[in-house]
Amino acid sequence: MARYIFITGGVVSSLGKGIASAALGALLQARGYSVRLKKLDPYLNVDPGTMSPTQHGEVFVTDDGAETDLDLGHYERFTGRSANQRDNITTGRIYSDIIAKERKGDFLGATVQVIPHVTDEIKNFVINGNEEFDFVLCEIGGTVGDIEALPFFEAIRQVGNDLPRGDAIYIHLTLMPYIAAAGELKTKPTQHSVKELRSIGISPDILLVRCDREIPKSDRRKLSLFCNVRETAVIQALDVKSIYDVPIAYHEEGLDSEVLTAFAITDAPKPDLSKWQEISSYVQGPDGEVTIAIVGKYIELKDAYKSLIEALTHGGIANKVKVNLKWVDSEIFEKGDPASSLENIDGILVPGGFGERGTRGKINAARFARERNVPYFGICLGMQLACIEAAQNTAGMNNAGSSEFGQTQEPIVGLMTEWIKDNATQERNKKTDLGGTMRLGAYPATLRRGSRIADIYGEVNISERHRHRYEVNMEYRKILEANGLLFSGISPDGKLPEIVERTDHPWFIGVQFHPELKSRPFEPHPLFASFISAAIEQNRLV
Repeated sequence: MARYIFITGGVVSSLGKGIASAALGALLQARGYSVRLKKLDPYLNVDPGTMSPTQHGEVFVTDDGAETDLDLGHYERFTGRSANQRDNITTGRIYSDIIAKERKGDFLGATVQVIPHVTDEIKNFVINGNEEFDFVLCEIGGTVGDIEALPFFEAIRQVGNDLPRGDAIYIHLTLMPYIAAAGELKTKPTQHSVKELRSIGISPDILLVRCDREIPKSDRRKLSLFCNVRETAVIQALDVKSIYDVPIAYHEEGLDSEVLTAFAITDAPKPDLSKWQEISSYVQGPDGEVTIAIVGKYIELKDAYKSLIEALTHGGIANKVKVNLKWVDSEIFEKGDPASSLENIDGILVPGGFGERGTRGKINAARFARERNVPYFGICLGMQLACIEAAQNTAGMNNAGSSEFGQTQEPIVGLMTEWIKDNATQERNKKTDLGGTMRLGAYPATLRRGSRIADIYGEVNISERHRHRYEVNMEYRKILEANGLLFSGISPDGKLPEIVERTDHPWFIGVQFHPELKSRPFEPHPLFASFISAAIEQNRLV
């Protein structure tokens, strides 16, 4: 029977509950246990699919097509287990399901209430389908005290009572700020946060305290006394150089040992952290470095590109180099020459995005990479704009564009209206709801034998995760290929282009899917490993 660990947050948001949860999952795995991680998000959106990247960060997409919180990316990267639809839930989805049941009469005339109907729905999400796992870690989004999170706290409180005694514990992640004027670390914010948590019936078993310096023993004792936890269960979470140092740091502080103690597990095997130590050594002691320019339009919030950042790091790990990132707002060279921003860069990456803003700058970046023979990696919109750039500047199609941005005489990119998923036809049109209607999840692609992309993958049949509703128009394939842009990856039915590459360029690849979503520190995605390798070669030429 699975044991449950609930991770809550207090004082402020953005303390790193997702990484803390993922790191703890990795530590339990290192001891030989099987783990599952789930995220409970209190916001009213059904999923983050329609939320702005600058508000919520990236949307992480699973193989089965769920649009989820970015923390699920941390879960996958740290544990190696692929997430699915049943690993992320929101208030919006819960209420949507409950209202649908009420309309059908499933509640048999009962008054539908937060308790028990909403909390029961949350509990079912938490408990069901975990038979094969030793531990289930559930992260509660937001911070204690948030009004929208109250049903979630009530639900996990009930789960603790419903399960056999000792089968559920609570970890509370808080902040211990340093007040420079006083020269002191302050325990009061954590005390108040725990008081708020206890007022709704949850007493934390472990405190995970974020701070930027060592916590004195006297302060740990104070937290222990005022928060009613054992002194050994006050775990300091210091800042580290890389997120991949977190499992090692938490183990050294005794987090995994304290978790096992809380469950009265005394015979657990010692953890094997050798692979984490190896990753840490690669990150902290690289053999060289390269600089990659990310030309995007959401750069004010780096979490909008979280998986992308990590996948580039993984590419660096595969090549034992440090990857420096230069963030370039695509709007700055909407009309001007990008040379001043892209000179002496070892590689250019144009990521996905939605809407017309900034696209001219991305097209200019693709042109710069093509003309200067700089390694270019276009992802989703980055591939589409590379095709538009080729049409405009190599095929003489001055009016080439995308129907996403309005009417165009030469729609190199157009709205997808039909595709196959799970042997069923999916149909869309311009009036379709935005939420959950894109081409989402894992789809296969067939690679052209002898192409660069086939050499990179080492095979011709692949599967990658998608999130898009516009696609390069296959009617323009012949003219683009005649001008050096090879369609080297196609959907198995031959209708949808998945990958393009330039045959007249050292490394120029565009992909319709999001390879960053499947990259992991121990299994760097081959495209990112190859891209960084090409950047190393470029660095030697500069």
